[in-house]
Amino acid sequence: MTPPRYLIICGLFLLALGVRFLTWQDNRRDIWKVQTSVTEGYKDSAHQLARGDFKLFASDINHMGHPPGYPILLAAIFKTFGDSDTAIQFLQILLDAVAVVLLFLIALEFLPFPAAVLCGLLAAISPQFAYFSVVLLPDSLVVPPILLAILFLIHARRMPRLANFAIAGALIGISCVLRANALLLPVFLALVMPLFIPRGKRLHAAAALVGGALLVIAPITIKNAIVFRTFIPLSLGAGQTFLEGIADYDETNRFNIPLTDLGLMRQEAEWHGNPEYAQLLFGRDGVERDRMRIRRGLGVVRSHPFWFAGVVARRGLASTRLDPVPVLNPESPVSYDIPSFSTNEQLLPLETRHDNYGVLHVSETKSVKTDTDCVVYVPVKLEQGRLQITITGEDPKRVLAATTVDLVEGVSASEQPVHNLAIPFASANHSRVRLVVANFAARNSSVLMGTSRLDELGPSSYQWLRYVRLPLAYAQRLFKTAWIVPLTVVGLILMMRKRDWQSLAILLAVPAYYLVVQSTLHTERRYVYIIHFFFLILVSEALWKIATMTYGFAAGFFATHKPETPNGRLM
Repeated sequence: MTPPRYLIICGLFLLALGVRFLTWQDNRRDIWKVQTSVTEGYKDSAHQLARGDFKLFASDINHMGHPPGYPILLAAIFKTFGDSDTAIQFLQILLDAVAVVLLFLIALEFLPFPAAVLCGLLAAISPQFAYFSVVLLPDSLVVPPILLAILFLIHARRMPRLANFAIAGALIGISCVLRANALLLPVFLALVMPLFIPRGKRLHAAAALVGGALLVIAPITIKNAIVFRTFIPLSLGAGQTFLEGIADYDETNRFNIPLTDLGLMRQEAEWHGNPEYAQLLFGRDGVERDRMRIRRGLGVVRSHPFWFAGVVARRGLASTRLDPVPVLNPESPVSYDIPSFSTNEQLLPLETRHDNYGVLHVSETKSVKTDTDCVVYVPVKLEQGRLQITITGEDPKRVLAATTVDLVEGVSASEQPVHNLAIPFASANHSRVRLVVANFAARNSSVLMGTSRLDELGPSSYQWLRYVRLPLAYAQRLFKTAWIVPLTVVGLILMMRKRDWQSLAILLAVPAYYLVVQSTLHTERRYVYIIHFFFLILVSEALWKIATMTYGFAAGFFATHKPETPNGRLM
């Protein structure tokens, strides 16, 4: 008997919530390191709103690199709960669990019920989805409104009421107010409307869809026109994103485009003889500078169209890869406060390894109590490259904790700061541990390091959670590009064989938009990871087909190989 749908929905929601809570528990100490400057910019705008400085918030061009939706949300949280990262993360976790339910409801429209449940389970335990929900950025928040918009379009296929299209457009508009990546998605969906809307209703449906999005976006556009006296649909930032996306693939630097914001600002300051340009991406002449960057990028495209077409194709292909985010730790993280650490001891250079992941140093093993929370203190100065420091058991494959060290951009090697690292870990069943320092996707790292010290903080808490964490951690290890992308392709082929082109058009519209439009600018996987929600529907189709074929083969095999009784009859 099939369980009632509402029980499945509740189960998926609670599972997704639990996985995301455990992910938060693992990453809450270090998650602030992800895009720190961007997060601080969002928070600064939110504080302007929270203290009632609406005029500064509306006219601050320094923060025009992103739409105002996320700062508005943060301001509401700050007014209610104070300046709390945890409150932000818990709201994002809650909404991301809702996204899992919405994906299940979309999958029900395309797949058999068991396959739709499988799709929901995969989304609930996905390490990528869980990790992005705890990052202090709006990337996970754009997913629920877009999924809900697609759900409305699916229902509009059966009942093509204009209200359904207008609501879908408004939901996409809400996602744009949080992140501008989906700005052209209503237009893109309007263009593919003929694939799933009957004749005679397509034009009105497309107009309602685009109109719903415009109603949400227009107030911001009008505000920008009044304040800055120019047309800015949502935000600035397309210029430097466009240029840095070109620079990523310009291996020989023939276009002389810097790879980073800081490099771009310094180049513009030098070219224009204006030191102020080196301080901020926008600031003085911000609108014109952003448009100048767009013109510069378009100049590269016009002069090298075939090269740029290859870049777009490579970037789109790279977008299909899963981000290698950390999976759940089998042991609960350290629950104690970590004391601060500083030292004035002399640091000694480590030997250089000409290998992207070459090991620079392995310490002697140190004794620890089992099931104990510990911390390793180590001073490090990185002058070149990128570094990863891990705490392992005697078996180096058993990683108990890891942290990365990056260069401070724009600072010379001799002026790089000393990082007094405190690396907490739970010893679990390990009685001896060691510290390993290695290159991290960078050759020829130049590193100075002092003496490491290990302290025990006390008995580990929440040890019973290992029985929950361990199976989830093993399941999350399966979320790799080598598995997911081939299964996505198999699922796509299976759905194409059904020849239900209308369903396929709805299902692939959002991934196609992000792969085509976003790939012309610049791609970090967090910008486009919404495509993997839709890919999981195809993965589930493939897995369900494999499961049913395997079951049918096994049933047929055993039916033809039943053992016989002594009198020759089948048992």
